[in-house]
Amino acid sequence: MHLRYIAMLAIVAAANAQNTVDAPFQVRYAANTGVGESYINIVNDGANGAPLLGPGLGDPTGNICVNVFAFAPDQQLMSCCSCLVTPNALVNLGVTRDLLSNPLTPVTPVSVVVKLVATLAGPGGGGISCTNSAALVATATKVPGMLAWGTSNHSPPNGSVGYQMTETAFTPAILSQGELDSMAYRCGFMIGNGGGYGICRSCRAGALGAARR
Repeated sequence: MHLRYIAMLAIVAAANAQNTVDAPFQVRYAANTGVGESYINIVNDGANGAPLLGPGLGDPTGNICVNVFAFAPDQQLMSCCSCLVTPNALVNLGVTRDLLSNPLTPVTPVSVVVKLVATLAGPGGGGISCTNSAALVATATKVPGMLAWGTSNHSPPNGSVGYQMTETAFTPAILSQGELDSMAYRCGFMIGNGGGYGICRSCRAGALGAARR
């Protein structure tokens, strides 16, 4: 009985470890983008360190690259990009503005699956650029420290007219090496195709939220 109890505790601990809120890999969907923008808000919680005297004073540390992948419902990768997020910073992406504004695929759906992978920006998080980081995500160092929320447009309950914007956290998930390799390879093809295809437009300071559902 004692050994079974220890085994149960180990299973629970492993499950909790896989579902930490700042997991390196997180997933969410955005629906009904045709009726309004969906936003992604990302925070670096400082799990990898932070400058001793604050930003701009001394060498940077603890920076992460949040690598963003947008998938159509039929599994096609539509766009990919990266945001540099410094410790305790908050950045914002728009799904339509940044992820769907220049897709490589011929059709832009109104619902997408968004996957985020957090990697260390340079040794010790001292890097200050995440250019093409999403295409190199398979070999980069995955780290905790990313917190992310997203808004989505839903049909209101009780048959009311119009849509409601709600905000919920991204869901931590387990990422297989095969999926990671596929994401990186397809992203690299998009970036290498030229013409700006598959490259997200911007990461902006601040956030835009909504009532939680």
